[in-house]
Amino acid sequence: MNLTHTDILQLEEKGISVATLERQLLDLAKGFPFLKIEAPATIGQGITLPSENLERQSIDIWEKYLRSGATIMKMTPASGAASRMFKDLYAFLNSGAKKPEKGFMRDFFDGIEDFAFYHRLNREMLTLYRRSIDSMMRDGSYREIVDHLLNVPGMGYGQLPKALLMFHRVPGTSRTPLEEHIAEGAQYAADKHDRVNLHFTVSPDHLPLIEAKLEEVKAFMEHHYNISLNVTLSIQKPSTDTVVATPDGEPYRENGSLFFRPGGHGALIENLNDLDADVIFIKNIDNVVPDSLRRSTIESKKVLGGILVATKMKMDAYCRQLRKGIPSEEEREEMLGFLRNVLCVTHDKADSMTPEEESAYLFAKFNRPLRVCGMVKNEGEPGGGPFLCYNPDGTVSPQILESSQIDPDDRYAMEMLRKSTHFNPVDLVVATKDFEGKKFNLPDYVDPATGFISEKSREGVTIKALELPGLWNGAMSDWNTIFVEVPAETFNPVKTVNDLLRPAHRG
Repeated sequence: MNLTHTDILQLEEKGISVATLERQLLDLAKGFPFLKIEAPATIGQGITLPSENLERQSIDIWEKYLRSGATIMKMTPASGAASRMFKDLYAFLNSGAKKPEKGFMRDFFDGIEDFAFYHRLNREMLTLYRRSIDSMMRDGSYREIVDHLLNVPGMGYGQLPKALLMFHRVPGTSRTPLEEHIAEGAQYAADKHDRVNLHFTVSPDHLPLIEAKLEEVKAFMEHHYNISLNVTLSIQKPSTDTVVATPDGEPYRENGSLFFRPGGHGALIENLNDLDADVIFIKNIDNVVPDSLRRSTIESKKVLGGILVATKMKMDAYCRQLRKGIPSEEEREEMLGFLRNVLCVTHDKADSMTPEEESAYLFAKFNRPLRVCGMVKNEGEPGGGPFLCYNPDGTVSPQILESSQIDPDDRYAMEMLRKSTHFNPVDLVVATKDFEGKKFNLPDYVDPATGFISEKSREGVTIKALELPGLWNGAMSDWNTIFVEVPAETFNPVKTVNDLLRPAHRG
């Protein structure tokens, strides 16, 4: 690969080394191996179904922990634009149809008065056209309504981030997901000083809008929930962008320059690595409900937090014990049992290790980042989710896989996929410090062989795009992981605008 002086300057500006560029091009040429599955994670085999007693104990542990002086944070990836949420509305505009005949668009207009943004949209229709939405629909002016909602001039919802859309009605006003995440954090993550630490990852284009919204709502939310807010923002680092290649493996260029794309949500491991907190909750921006429907979510979060704290305390105690010297055989057996039964990590050569090797193995496994992941029972077709997988070091451990990481030609793997019972709703709580309270360097725990490659079209040219190992997939591959079943009602994502018509978003 011959790089020009301009290429070198471009790489330096983005903070990407030549070695990283070469590795990315090699990955695009060779692809990534499928992961080897031992079994799907199911109840009793990799997934814990909390009993009422465990839930009570975990909530009690979490509430005591909140008063301990520990630093709690809630991280919400919120960098995506809402355009995909409105793809059916865009298709309606682009089709040239004058009115919706059936299906998605019919449902949209039938339920339009139930959207939280309806009253603002109606006011703007009255100002612009001197007619209400109801009157305009009777006159067949459907396209004008959709155009004003999506585009500028108008409300511009197609260009805004999901974080700033009106999702829910509350008495006298409406709330955005940004506000709902503040409210949610106030109800399970306020520390002993009633301080709530929130972190949102946002796109550079949306940063001023997010900052303005936070300034607008901060005082009210603090007063309403009797909290003090500490909100920080970050953007995806340019150094995590990935190069694009042509089908023959050459770097794709536009106007003579190397072309890069954002590296996917796996790039956010760098943002997570920059956060300094004892416990960090992670959940997507669009998975929130109104206050009136949040009880199950709050209880579930406290359960996950309590399980994390109890597990972390045990791991840290084992690390301190192992640092003092080689534990007795009985003590090592206890530790191996905890590793096997609680963290679901097994090694086929564990029985043949010397006491020294066994102690080193135990310390290496306990002294790692920890995550507790909520898993939802899959009532539909099984797909990517929680599995027990083989790792390069010979261990088997819990991993979150996407279906694209599973070999479709491997009959055993596909059978394991069919037998999977749960899916990943992106509901995590993590501990990223070691037993001495020092921060782990999270990029050290990424499995680089778990990226994704997709083919796309750019300016009529087929290109190969590279996504980094996903934040909750390969980017956390070498973490200790506990899967816990959480109630289905805690998972209410908004992937299309009509999802806002579901009961969970109407309060």
